[in-house]
Amino acid sequence: MLEYYITDSANTLQKIDKLEKGCWVNMVAPSESEIKLISERLNIPEDFIKDPLDDEERSRLEKEDNHVLIIVDFPYIIYDDSGFPVYETLPIGLIVTEECFITISLIENPIIMDFINKKIKGFFTYKKTRFALQILFHISTYYLRYLKQINRKTDDIEKELHQSMKNEELYAFLSLEKSLVYFTTSLKSNKIVLQKMLRLNHLKMYEEDKDLLEDVIIENTQAIEMAETYHSILTSMMNTFASVISNNLNIVMKFLTSITIILSFPTIVASIYGMNVDLPYQNNPYAFVGVIFVALLLSSITTIIFWKKKYF
Repeated sequence: MLEYYITDSANTLQKIDKLEKGCWVNMVAPSESEIKLISERLNIPEDFIKDPLDDEERSRLEKEDNHVLIIVDFPYIIYDDSGFPVYETLPIGLIVTEECFITISLIENPIIMDFINKKIKGFFTYKKTRFALQILFHISTYYLRYLKQINRKTDDIEKELHQSMKNEELYAFLSLEKSLVYFTTSLKSNKIVLQKMLRLNHLKMYEEDKDLLEDVIIENTQAIEMAETYHSILTSMMNTFASVISNNLNIVMKFLTSITIILSFPTIVASIYGMNVDLPYQNNPYAFVGVIFVALLLSSITTIIFWKKKYF
């Protein structure tokens, strides 16, 4: 998909039909013909457009001639078969050229859609460096937003686990832990790119742009710290619940073993007096009651001993 947008004289974002100077080109999973069109029209290397479409592409900053490529990872949500949210990351490419600004991604994402739907104020397509920094800042805010959602999900699952421990809750914990690993890895890669942007002069920046870039770095650093903290808490919780599950299993096994031992005494007594041989008091009218009494007495004594040793 290939779309063109431009900020008009009234500073309002408008969709246009063709490439113009100062416009924003939004490419979502572009076809080969669309990649070739933009590459030839703006004299951009095709690799600049194709690299962000690789879901394993690393974050980086690259400059060739007057074209600057910024690749960072953005967060997004998918849902598994049970409807549980899974948080993952994908690369997004930002290309700053002399004529226009280009965004490339493999899927439609809420970060870019917020700009298209005019939810973000104060951005202009012809201010290409500022526009790129605003997108980077918005990506960092989405990381923070999703991290808070993960934290709330963790609290909800913890409450469910306190009531009854099921495999579904443990699988949910594992999914959230994996999401936090993805976030931490992507955020650290993004941080390297942002620091390079601040250190190198690949992009022409005014003082306000530098302040905005510093804000992006601060937000990104905060997101890294939150992701690491939540990951540490989640790992600790999973280890704790694993120990609780193991302890509960031991308690159940100990209880069942105790019941088996207690019930074995009536079985032994009944087995002995069920033999087809001469037995003491076998002709006594109270022999059956006596057998029952002895069996109950042995079981009762064993139960009291186990109770005092806290086997129940």
